[in-house]
Amino acid sequence: MKDFAALYADLDATTSSNAKLAAMQHYFAQAAPQDAAWAVYFLCGGRPRQLVPVRVLRELAVQVSGLSAWLFEESYQAVGDLAETISLVLPQSPHTSTEGLALWIEEKLLPLRGATPEVLGERLPALWAQLDRSSVMLCIKLITGSFRVGVSKLLVTRALAAMAGLDSKRVAQRLVGYTDLSNRPGADSYLKLIAAPCADEHAQRGGQPYPFFLAHALAQPVEQFEALLGPASQWQVEWKWDGIRAQVVKRDGRLWVWSRGEELVSERFPELDSLVHGLPDGTVIDGEIVAWKADRPATEDAFDPQSSAPPAVQPFGLLQQRIGRKTLDRKILDEVPVVLLAYDLLEWQGEDWRSRPQSGRRTQLEQVVASCSNPALLLSPVLVGEDWLDLARQREASRQLRVEGMMLKARDALYGVGRTKDMGVWWKWKVDPFSVDAVLIYAQRGHGRRASLYSDYTFAVWDGPAHASERTLVPFAKAYSGLSDEEIRQVDSIVRKTTVEKFGPVSSVKPSLVFELGFEGIALSRRHKSGIAVRFPRMLRWRQDKTIEEADNLGTLQDLLG
Repeated sequence: MKDFAALYADLDATTSSNAKLAAMQHYFAQAAPQDAAWAVYFLCGGRPRQLVPVRVLRELAVQVSGLSAWLFEESYQAVGDLAETISLVLPQSPHTSTEGLALWIEEKLLPLRGATPEVLGERLPALWAQLDRSSVMLCIKLITGSFRVGVSKLLVTRALAAMAGLDSKRVAQRLVGYTDLSNRPGADSYLKLIAAPCADEHAQRGGQPYPFFLAHALAQPVEQFEALLGPASQWQVEWKWDGIRAQVVKRDGRLWVWSRGEELVSERFPELDSLVHGLPDGTVIDGEIVAWKADRPATEDAFDPQSSAPPAVQPFGLLQQRIGRKTLDRKILDEVPVVLLAYDLLEWQGEDWRSRPQSGRRTQLEQVVASCSNPALLLSPVLVGEDWLDLARQREASRQLRVEGMMLKARDALYGVGRTKDMGVWWKWKVDPFSVDAVLIYAQRGHGRRASLYSDYTFAVWDGPAHASERTLVPFAKAYSGLSDEEIRQVDSIVRKTTVEKFGPVSSVKPSLVFELGFEGIALSRRHKSGIAVRFPRMLRWRQDKTIEEADNLGTLQDLLG
């Protein structure tokens, strides 16, 4: 635990990728395999379910520290991080445990799940007393599932590859599915990550998918596409679907469905189970799971913007309702059926096809989908245009078709790993976001390096037009990204000067600031006071040129629904 806490401190103290790589290589080179296995799991984003309720942690911290509850809460608000706050107020241990990370996780922390408050009141203080301050903070982050550190999975992959002398693409392949909740890290799983290549490695993969190839954002004006990308004829153009990216894997007579987050989601989409009979062994398809209107035929006209019928692809909000269910009853399956829109073939007849050109993979994919003849598996159509301007005109129908824009895939591109360009390139040419001007009404401190700054905001619009005799501000969205560090410092200063009331960590401020908010989607919502829910809100710019009276109203949002 102590060594992993030291690694966490080193990673948190620098923004240099090279320094982070060096720190991880040093840790993995000297760590026991069972400890390294859990370290990889956490660094790559794995999070076991919360082990202890936050309320119990706070009460115990108050009890052990001897602080009054109000002083602890004030300290928490000043620090902004619960784990760090608890580590600072607890009595400092004169020694620290040298036992490894795996032992702490498996024998001391995981058994805490489900324990009564009385049992936790005995165990946790005893555990904390064995750790120094930095290890206590790490321990609490692991207990609450809030462990985060500024390293990407790609950086962890590079560190392991460099330490083991392997190709990073091979390590990336082995890491797929490593953080799935069904996987418990162990010495054997870690040693497989860094093992020397073997001839039958591919045949031993079972239901493991491939690392997903990710697209780069394309934001240049369409008039520059010819110079930047060459002629449109060199590109495979498709709609960018608004669903869940997934790989369907058929091997050994079984079918697995994996999300882009490398979570096994087969049970969430039982409609796809029937593909086990239609796809031959040794087939891996990349595509998008979307909510689909069941009474629309699976033909090209289902994607036709000129059709008078409503789009077959349903809003992502419907799919989200289904994802949020703990159990899938017949009612929700009937109301929100799904299909897989296939757009790439990664494995065929047991052979890895990722090193074949995009055009060749597409040709074979068309044959696979046609021979499968299953309504749960549809082909993502390829769009045809005379030039980029023609495609841009077609792209204008994106919102009408409930898609996010277009995907551009070089016809000679191979299928890479992550967001790289060494094997080819995919571009996502998204439509411009929806946007409204909104008023900041609540603020909350951020996390990490922004723990002392008000950087998380709640925004509102007016409930009536400017000419209304009386109107009030109605909250509709929260956002924390989009501003520069300097702008956040300026807003923080204004928030502190205009705070009217505090509700725990949230400050109510006198309305004075207007921001342009951008968001990807909008839908009706019964859960929100405004009756509106927006997707992926972010701040596009601070409208210092506008007064709060000039901010938008609910009517503007309702117009966007159309």
